Amino acid sequence: MDSITTKSIKRAIKYVSLLLIIFFPSCASAPLKPAQAIVCPTPNNQVLTNLVPAMPRHNVCHIVGPGETLWRIGKMYDVKVEDIMSANNLHKNSVIIMGQQLAIPNAAPVRPVIPLYDSDKWKYIIIHHSATDEGDAFSFYNIHLKRGFWNGLGYDFVIDNGTNDRDAGQIEISPRWIKQQNGAHCKAGGMNEKGIGICLVGNFSKENVSDKQMQSLVYLVDILQRYYNIPDQNIMGHGQVPGAATECPGDKFPWQTFWEKLRSKK
Repeated sequence: MDSITTKSIKRAIKYVSLLLIIFFPSCASAPLKPAQAIVCPTPNNQVLTNLVPAMPRHNVCHIVGPGETLWRIGKMYDVKVEDIMSANNLHKNSVIIMGQQLAIPNAAPVRPVIPLYDSDKWKYIIIHHSATDEGDAFSFYNIHLKRGFWNGLGYDFVIDNGTNDRDAGQIEISPRWIKQQNGAHCKAGGMNEKGIGICLVGNFSKENVSDKQMQSLVYLVDILQRYYNIPDQNIMGHGQVPGAATECPGDKFPWQTFWEKLRSKK
């Protein structure tokens, strides 16, 4: 009886611990607060660049986005893959899918993990807005898929505005970028084949870019520009591309502020 009782108690403790990890606190994600960048080479010849915040850890609920793997999610929150698997009752053959909710135990504030690949195809950076009040990479993936975009999400990067359970300024990576595929964001000028598409969530024809989104945009553009040696004149809004009939990324996009902040990093 003592042995049975002990096993029952252990099972109860394990069950309660899992519930605490998943439901406390409830799906609240940590704010993005950039600090210094760390660049570290990886075996597959890419570079991961992380903004590392110095803030307390806590349990969060993460919604799996397009192209995300347990490895990438672990890097985003500085949590071991094994710990994520244990918290979600996953095993080595488990497959995670877009839209799935994962409990992330003892997570650091979410940080961007920007993979950089050896390539000479990227000559431009094209900045977009979503022209929507809310959204994230997952919701845009589904919208673009319904619109007939091959491979779903047409952008390479999405910078969130704090809606859809994403942090304001959070940088999401598209499967297109991870696979180094052509984009589906700007036909004009052949930019889908040679331009990196960055979309900020929001409608900047009627509202302003938030400070956190601008900070993340400048951070991301600076990394990409330096790595791929892209000149300033090749960084433009969608509507500035010759032949593109659009006001994207919006009449209120603060180009002067953007250029001042970007040039201050040089």
